[in-house]
Amino acid sequence: MFQSQMLIDGQDLPLEEGSGRRAVIYNPANQEAVAEVAVGRRQAARLALKAAERAFPLWSAESSQKRGEILHEAAARVRDSSERIARLLTLEQGKPLKFARTEVLSSADVLDYYAEEGKRNYGEWITGPRSRSIVLRQPIGVAALITPWNYPVDLLAWKVAPCLAAGCTFVAKPPSLAPLAATEFVRTVCSAGLPAGAANVVHGPGGEVGAELVESPISRKIAFTGETATGRWIMAAAAAHIKRISLELGGQSPFIVCADADIKAAAASAAQRAFSNMGQICISVNRIYVADEVAEAFTDELVRQAERFKIGNGLDPDVDLGPMFSRAQRDKTREHVADAMEKGAELLFGGRDPEGEAYEKGYFFLPTVLCRADHKMKVMREETFGPVAPLMKFKSLEEAISLANDSPYGLAAYIFTSDLKTALKAAEGLEAGGIGVNVNNVVDLQAPFGGWKESGVGRELGRWGLEAYMETKHIRMGMG
Repeated sequence: MFQSQMLIDGQDLPLEEGSGRRAVIYNPANQEAVAEVAVGRRQAARLALKAAERAFPLWSAESSQKRGEILHEAAARVRDSSERIARLLTLEQGKPLKFARTEVLSSADVLDYYAEEGKRNYGEWITGPRSRSIVLRQPIGVAALITPWNYPVDLLAWKVAPCLAAGCTFVAKPPSLAPLAATEFVRTVCSAGLPAGAANVVHGPGGEVGAELVESPISRKIAFTGETATGRWIMAAAAAHIKRISLELGGQSPFIVCADADIKAAAASAAQRAFSNMGQICISVNRIYVADEVAEAFTDELVRQAERFKIGNGLDPDVDLGPMFSRAQRDKTREHVADAMEKGAELLFGGRDPEGEAYEKGYFFLPTVLCRADHKMKVMREETFGPVAPLMKFKSLEEAISLANDSPYGLAAYIFTSDLKTALKAAEGLEAGGIGVNVNNVVDLQAPFGGWKESGVGRELGRWGLEAYMETKHIRMGMG
């Protein structure tokens, strides 16, 4: 069985030398044990924070060119290890191996990007009548990086790469139930030439390890992706030391289909974004608003798209969808579907576990399409985080935008239309950090990613992601 150890101060912390606690990781496709993980407590987190604190002066003093060389080497090593890391990701999280491979390779791209972006940390020179001002951006210090289980490698790379490029050191806490691939990713990055203690990984529950990382005065920056409730707690706890925070939290993304949209393209895009990774994506399509005059045609095409997905064990090369991550996630999805049907929604496809011996031990659930949805239903108000696509009709663009904005969340929103004025009006009116116009993905490595309202604060990716790990300093020089 694979053994996953914590990484502190450049050394693996074996199970027998750790806290004495262990956890077993199970494959959600069949409940087979795949790994044993060392589990730390607050003390392990303290050791890791102190190691990062000791490494910070050395790493921050390196030139951006040298840091870039190491990040490029790290990217190359991640690519060389991509098959091994991807397989661990599929075993612990369930997603098909082909998509796990894509995630790992994407994380290498992020490292390469920030290897170069770190060199573009330009200062400013301001001329005054009797003075000169220099504006610099310098690394914050030790960062705590806390990441979720749905994209445990990619979302960690979004934090690790700019953190290191900025000159910061870090302690990462990967998800407790899916720590394997994330830990191996950090270990691979470390092997590229980082000084001991610059990158650390501690396993353990959020209430202990996560709390120590957030509450300790050593950490100056907290980057978190996860549930909104946890984000609220982090904001409150970080206030004690006025820490810098980046929070990417829950979402409930609307998808608007206008009467002039390409129906087949819109349905294919909606299905892919609603059902891929079993709907366990922060920018997943959670609710679909379709113009009344094309509702029937779009609904029929969406059902056809849902029927095409092949579901099974993620190690099967032919599957499109693996299992859901956990029993709790599947139970929540079942609850939301049942709630919708009790309140008048009509089930058009799915809504149940697939049948057959191959699915009996895993957390499988069919892609689900519901029509006649409305805002009284949980699927339209809460983040299901499951493969469910509820549809609701609208009569005007203004109504669609109003419905889309009727949510405490604002991470992503989508609109499909062939009219430029409609696209611009909707893009400007929708209350979300990312708007997709005729595309079903708002992620671009060079552009900012983050949410409005209760979907978070701060931005990741692009130059904004680098600046999130830096403090601004003004130096004023008198000229007589």
